[in-house]
Amino acid sequence: MNTLDLYTSDRLNALRDRQDELADLAAEDLVRYPEWVPEINSWESLPETLPEKFPSSLLHYFTFFYQPPPPVDAVGIRQTQLFFEKNSSLVLLLLGFYSLPFTYAFADGAEVLVRSKRILENPGKRLAETALFVMECYRPDAFLVGTGVLAVIAKVRLIHALSRLFIRKYSPDWNPAWGKPINQEDMLATNLTFSLLVCRGMERSGVRVSPDEREGMLRYWGLIGYYLGIDPSFLPKSSKQAFELERLIRKRHLKASPAGKKLMQSLLSYYRQEMLRPELSPFLEAILAHYLGPEIGGVLGIRTTRPIPDRVFYILLSSGVFGLGKSPASFPLLYKQFLIGTKKSLGSEPRIALPSLSR
Repeated sequence: MNTLDLYTSDRLNALRDRQDELADLAAEDLVRYPEWVPEINSWESLPETLPEKFPSSLLHYFTFFYQPPPPVDAVGIRQTQLFFEKNSSLVLLLLGFYSLPFTYAFADGAEVLVRSKRILENPGKRLAETALFVMECYRPDAFLVGTGVLAVIAKVRLIHALSRLFIRKYSPDWNPAWGKPINQEDMLATNLTFSLLVCRGMERSGVRVSPDEREGMLRYWGLIGYYLGIDPSFLPKSSKQAFELERLIRKRHLKASPAGKKLMQSLLSYYRQEMLRPELSPFLEAILAHYLGPEIGGVLGIRTTRPIPDRVFYILLSSGVFGLGKSPASFPLLYKQFLIGTKKSLGSEPRIALPSLSR
């Protein structure tokens, strides 16, 4: 069946009841055997062999990452990594000014995010961790040499599963009408924010993205989505498919909500207090409105027609969300500058790690 034919409301409704059984079973075992959390967190790449005493569900979970991947275009993967390296500062900026707030505009999915005190009380840390995940995914030769990127994705997928488990256990107010937490449709929507939306945001920044670059981004995040547990049959394989999927999800779920506005205000507060250069602060909502557009911005309570002087965009694009300036000349330099900048801003370097668990 053509992927476009799958994008119907009935099929997406079914996805709202589907999560990620492989990871969810592993998360239940992690809660039963929390002593494995430090071991997994210590992995910078997948071990050559899995621990013999691993609980069966964790063994099955990690075995997935040792299986041969779906067919990949090595040349295309490297080209997309170089595209990121060239535009890294702008891509990371768009995470904060477009991709992340975009997810707040979908009322049902926002209910998951608003239940995380860490997101509300420390949005800067959440943003830095997301940026770190993106950079780990774009490491030169990721998916081609070594298993470092697979270890990172495996941890993130388990973090999602633990979040579902905690909501099920500790959120009795969860409304089934919202769908199951972190369901397949919401994961599809989030995947689009790293590919389709980043390309769209680059063009709204005056940077041309060629059709080949756009298709390369979609294929790249399709591979990441596969490893994150998204049903591969629903992942868009072309710009047309991605456009149609985003349009349908927007039609189905774009809605103002107290949760979305609370998340947006938390992020705005963080930008005002911690991140932006003072001369940018008066234009903060106008910048967000520029990227989000009137429909998304209105849902989140971002209502401004204030014009943005060219110098404001120059300052924004030359300073970046993490103080990276223009994209560094190489990935190692980018990574080093990012860690230095986030440590200066947040007091510690971000890391991707499973939360500590107790019996």
